[in-house]
Amino acid sequence: MVRSAAYKATFAAPVKAPERSGQVTRKPYPKYKVIVLDDDFNTFQHVHDCLVKYIPGMTNDHAWELTHQVHNEGQAIVWVGPQEQAELYHQQLSRAGLTMAPLEAT
Repeated sequence: MVRSAAYKATFAAPVKAPERSGQVTRKPYPKYKVIVLDDDFNTFQHVHDCLVKYIPGMTNDHAWELTHQVHNEGQAIVWVGPQEQAELYHQQLSRAGLTMAPLEAT
């Protein structure tokens, strides 16, 4: 049987596996935003009190700033971090009666 040179070259060359990098690329976990939305039934005081109660490290002054942002801009990001914690704070604020946006990955 007579075979062409291209045919012989295709099957005669050794097959070499692609090289694998020895380095591992680590990707950080995504962070999630907890967003409170403006509504017509929660008072400023209630929004403020919920933020201080449920968001760790929330100061009175920062809670008031966020409360005014919710009122004036329609929403405010009140916490950003890992998904499990974001889910907890979102659930706590929602159960307290605040209007919440869905969790959003950053």
